Amino acid sequence: MSARYFGAAVARLEDPRLVAGQGRFVDDLHPAGLLHAAFVRSQAAHARILSVDVAAAAAMPGVAAVFVMGDFAAIAAGPMPALAPHPLLKTPLTYHPLAVDEVRHVGEAIAIVVAESRGVAEDAAAAVMVEMEMLPAIADAVAALEPGAPLAHAGRENNLAATLKASFGDPDGVFARADHVVTETIVTHRGGCHSMECRGVLALPDPLGDDLTVYTSSQSPFLVRRLLAAYLGRDESGVRVVAPDVGGGFGPKANVYPEEFATALAALKLGRPVKWIEDRQEHFLATTQQRDQIWTVDVAFTAEGRMLGLRGRGVHDNGAYAPYGLILAANALGCFPGPYAFEALDVSLDVVLTNMVPTTPVRGASRPTIAFVLERMADRVAAHLGIPREEVRRRSFVRADQMPYVTGGKARDGSPISYDSGDYRRALDLALEKIDAAGFPARREEARRRGRLLGLGMASCVEDTGLGPFEGATVRVTPAGKVVIATGASSQGQGHRTVFAQIAADALGVDIADVLVEAADTARFPLGISTIASRIAVTAGSSVEMAAQKVRAKAMRFAAHRLEAGEQDLDLVDGVVSVKGVPGLGIALADIAKALAGAPGMGMPYGLEPDLAATAYFESEGLTFSYGSNACEVEIDPETGDVRVVRYVVAHDCGRLINPQIVDGQIIGGVVHGIGNALFERMIHDAEGQPLTTTYADYLLPIATETPRIEIHHIETPSPRNPLGVKGAGEGGTIPAAACVISAVENALGPSAPFMGAHPIAPQDVAALLDKRQ
Repeated sequence: MSARYFGAAVARLEDPRLVAGQGRFVDDLHPAGLLHAAFVRSQAAHARILSVDVAAAAAMPGVAAVFVMGDFAAIAAGPMPALAPHPLLKTPLTYHPLAVDEVRHVGEAIAIVVAESRGVAEDAAAAVMVEMEMLPAIADAVAALEPGAPLAHAGRENNLAATLKASFGDPDGVFARADHVVTETIVTHRGGCHSMECRGVLALPDPLGDDLTVYTSSQSPFLVRRLLAAYLGRDESGVRVVAPDVGGGFGPKANVYPEEFATALAALKLGRPVKWIEDRQEHFLATTQQRDQIWTVDVAFTAEGRMLGLRGRGVHDNGAYAPYGLILAANALGCFPGPYAFEALDVSLDVVLTNMVPTTPVRGASRPTIAFVLERMADRVAAHLGIPREEVRRRSFVRADQMPYVTGGKARDGSPISYDSGDYRRALDLALEKIDAAGFPARREEARRRGRLLGLGMASCVEDTGLGPFEGATVRVTPAGKVVIATGASSQGQGHRTVFAQIAADALGVDIADVLVEAADTARFPLGISTIASRIAVTAGSSVEMAAQKVRAKAMRFAAHRLEAGEQDLDLVDGVVSVKGVPGLGIALADIAKALAGAPGMGMPYGLEPDLAATAYFESEGLTFSYGSNACEVEIDPETGDVRVVRYVVAHDCGRLINPQIVDGQIIGGVVHGIGNALFERMIHDAEGQPLTTTYADYLLPIATETPRIEIHHIETPSPRNPLGVKGAGEGGTIPAAACVISAVENALGPSAPFMGAHPIAPQDVAALLDKRQ
């Protein structure tokens, strides 16, 4: 049967319930006996805790308890397990659920107050008296490497957590024979994720036993279970973790947080459900952030503009802890050489501790940073030679006839990085064609007559997707004729229910309305990894396909016996297996499921195993690489420095499209995220590590009035590395966006303006650059 749903813009099955206000987020859960938690947080970036006096707070009406870390000694102690251990991290750099003797950034939790309401808990938290000895703080990652710099952790020898390196080819030889070399410093500034729903945790101890259930707004329920069970010294079977509806994740919700542990410990201690919901100020102070990387790079290139090699050193601000190990820094190195066929690479990245909120992946996980480095340097090469920016890219891209292309880089597990398929030049040409680059000079002149500066920007990228090792799925046909998919893959708005249902409905020939999806509950499926790195369509989607095909094959074997026909003579349409060319001779999947459900005293029919169900785990044996090019136009008011993105075009290839509407939504959201990175989001701290932007009055995000119409054009180059031919699409909109916008701003300012090697840029920055033009 030909596909009915795969590739179609099927309306999201998730939406009717959500738009009707019937979603169930963590804060919508109100079990009997519920208590509410608030945290006492450090107001100092670095200090030694001398004492914590909880007496006044504990005596307040409605307060059930106030806990510091020592109060949990009977059930747990020590720092949290590492989410992603790394051999270069010789000593633990994870939080305690509550700080023990030292706080290392503003917002670190010191005590947890549990009360009958959140308001009472917050009032009591304000009454907790914490005596601290202030310690020198360091908030600048570059300064943190200087001899004699304040130590982010008292007692450490220095602030360098690790140095990661990546190289291939003969860098010395390539640079020696290059016609030209240019050097620049590139800076990307720290920001957050700011999902619609802040973090939240609800911990429920079993009143009849020792089991614990935790509802958490997480991208990684199975990792939360693994680490929490290990911390409590329990078997994982006694800890259930559920991610209910989650209002956005963008990476930080993949982390495992001290608040999840502290809330669970408080619930176990009290024997009652405890819930904590993060407020917006806490989000600024305690949810992990990203970026703050500074790179100094050299690019070697020919007189014709072909980039040959890159070398450089970066400094990565990891904040006060490394809860996610070195993944963010490792990702940065793995993103070189991007879409370019460099002959050589030699880069290193210093991972530095500061007294700041830790950095972990935020939509793109260092990929936007490295794309910014590469794309800014491509523009720099073009400016140096006085040739079109697109020509540098065309002459430097990996060619379509080179696929699969081994870059020379290494993946996290040490395996060679190999691009699977694609045509990078085609994507750039398509983006420039659709934005009408040829007609840009006329539009620029029209803007000049209106007193505005118009600029055209471009940027390209490659995105590694489908990260292993696996995700899994069980597909089961029930005796009622419904198809139930169970998987560990959690969703934060990506449309997983819809795309999984599309895949299964096609494989089993059923109506998509008859497919149900159960996900993100460790009691419903045994194993899962995490919804990160644009991996779920490849891994979980392929698992659904494999499991559904197994179910189909089993149904066909049953029907062949029952209908006395060869399997090759059967078809599966509308949930019925029928004999081709014989109207009315068939059997419904529901009836096959009933027969395979068994009956007392009766043998299983035809020697088949019970249940019309199958489980499959797609084990990724290689990354899939999405790619694309963006082009945009910005308009600048030279009197105020205000920048407006007025046109935006995306050419993107994520392999076969399961649902174009969902992919478009992912890309549009990603582009807006990237525009925010380029022009708005600025997480400012003073020299002592005090955050100065802790509300949306100070920290700006793009809204509808700052969002242009985003035009998307798809290229479909199937990946040979999974049965669906798909690649990920969750981060591809963000990765090149900041580079594209800054490219356009620089172009608007003209060739006499200074090189722009940083983001975000504010109107005052643009005004200063206008003043510097020669």
